[in-house]
Amino acid sequence: MASGWAQDGADLQQIENTVEDGVNRVRQALPKGESLHECEECGEPIPEARRQAVAGVRLCIQCQAEHDKHAERFESYNRRGSKDSQLR
Repeated sequence: MASGWAQDGADLQQIENTVEDGVNRVRQALPKGESLHECEECGEPIPEARRQAVAGVRLCIQCQAEHDKHAERFESYNRRGSKDSQLR
């Protein structure tokens, strides 16, 4: 439901843009390149199954879990929203 100066369909476009941004952010975070045989953090061997399942893996499961726990949380801020929706 677009209102004010927004064009018809602007709310749908806003949702599509937010989803697209999220997908692009996740794609950029995917590991790239050849998987390592040993963990970058602790030096433990990375199992063959993990190296084949996750292309470009650099951390063992334990270190990856710790990394994910402490990773900066993405704030869901809709920068394309109207000024009124940003004030709420």
